[in-house]
Amino acid sequence: MYSEEHLYSIALRESSLIGDINFHKLVRTFGSAKSAWENARKEYKKLDGFGKKIISDIENPEHLTFAEQELKFCERNNIIINLRHRNNLPSLLNECDDAPAILYQKGTFDASRQKVSIVGTRNITAYGKQFIHDFFEETASCHFTSVSGLALGVDKEVHEQSLHHQVATIGVLAHGFHTLYPSKNKKLAEKILEEGGALFTEFNSSRKPDRENFIQRNRIVAGISPATVVVETAFGGGSISTATYANVYNREVYALPGRITDKQSQGCNHLIFQHKASAISTVKDLVDQLGFHKPKSKTEELFPYSEVAVQFTGNQKIVFDAIFENPNISLDDLADKISLSSHKILPVILELELLGKLKSFSGRQFLAI
Repeated sequence: MYSEEHLYSIALRESSLIGDINFHKLVRTFGSAKSAWENARKEYKKLDGFGKKIISDIENPEHLTFAEQELKFCERNNIIINLRHRNNLPSLLNECDDAPAILYQKGTFDASRQKVSIVGTRNITAYGKQFIHDFFEETASCHFTSVSGLALGVDKEVHEQSLHHQVATIGVLAHGFHTLYPSKNKKLAEKILEEGGALFTEFNSSRKPDRENFIQRNRIVAGISPATVVVETAFGGGSISTATYANVYNREVYALPGRITDKQSQGCNHLIFQHKASAISTVKDLVDQLGFHKPKSKTEELFPYSEVAVQFTGNQKIVFDAIFENPNISLDDLADKISLSSHKILPVILELELLGKLKSFSGRQFLAI
């Protein structure tokens, strides 16, 4: 089930001063974790920015012993060990410079499904609950995966609504698989796995749910999805860090605005004010901006409503079809795909918008409707 590379990866990552970025530099230089483990101390001058201190703890036999024990723990508990340098990570997460070198996984993960990360305060209000309920009602026929942190409050509500609406969901943990924090969510975690979802963590079985782990965990929540939705958060709440990571990774961020006097809306309002998040006006608009494709129901197929057909011109049809097949495509990518210059495409885009067949978003991205 596991290879030597898994063993040496765990040992190397356990070494002092070898974080995810240094780990990535080592395996990129030496070709594998095993080779880095065996050669880094002798050939550290090959490494840009590495001194003797950084590589001093590599080859420590205690780390290799720990790695052997960790492999046994993972085998007993049906844990998948994903290695970044073996391209095992979810593709979007793998693009992040500080992506985890090792990502432990329980359950199943459909890489082909679009993902959206939904986060917020542990002190959820009725306003936040209603928004999450409405969001999952609106996306009932969409095929996507929700991502959250399996904490109390907003996270818990997201996972529960996902299960209720039969949406696959991923919980990202801030500790190893030897425990579950908070313990109140143990049954929820089990249900996520039973219903075809997954749990992820970058932390091995020696790592407890220490405070700093939660901020570190949040970069995975942000990195795994193309968009992050912040439901409710106070000033300085943990969800602010998730939104910040999403900004750094050049992902979309949406925040639910609220009254300025409501503590749990102040963080969201501040993100919007600082242009670090787009304000959510309606649930339907948010779903449209996320680019979820809602398949037509059988009722619509059997009893279609009458609609005046729009006759496209030649260029209108070419542009519309390309955008329909590539939701959220950028202007530059669209120009490459249909071999038309940008200045010829823009008037056609405007015509399609006036016909109600297209929506444009910030960053010159477009969606057929």
